[in-house]
Amino acid sequence: MSQLLPQVMVQAQTTSAQGCVLGVTEGEHLVHFRDHGNIFIKLGSRSGSSNLALGTQQVTVGAGVPIHRHLLMDEAFYVLEGSGVLILNDVRHYFEKGGTIFIPRNSWHGFENPEDELLLLWTVTPAGLDGFFRDTCNPPGVPPKQLTREQIQEIASKYATEFK
Repeated sequence: MSQLLPQVMVQAQTTSAQGCVLGVTEGEHLVHFRDHGNIFIKLGSRSGSSNLALGTQQVTVGAGVPIHRHLLMDEAFYVLEGSGVLILNDVRHYFEKGGTIFIPRNSWHGFENPEDELLLLWTVTPAGLDGFFRDTCNPPGVPPKQLTREQIQEIASKYATEFK
């Protein structure tokens, strides 16, 4: 048994030790199924990072993000552009450009942005949000998926996420 542990650790270190450097336009570009905002996945399960996913999300004016929770993921945001309101466990918090938001796993949260477009840098640990985006969104130029609320819930459940 003790001989197996070093092999497992070497495999994990090999993946994370490779690392990567991405330019401004590099990463996986998707268009959100609901508000057609741009999503760029910079790191995640496809880039060899099962413990961390990182990207940006454009939330168009008034679209917001519906209230949901991640049962297994901690999530953090840095507000690159815009302002709005974060609803975190039924408490409203105003945020603006330059703000930082932390959402612990299993916390209900959503965003309202009635006046400004948002550009958010998001990070989740472990990875999973990247997979949700891949399953619900499309590359630019591909028509948006027509998903029912039930289909979205089913996809979300694959990633230990649920919507109210």
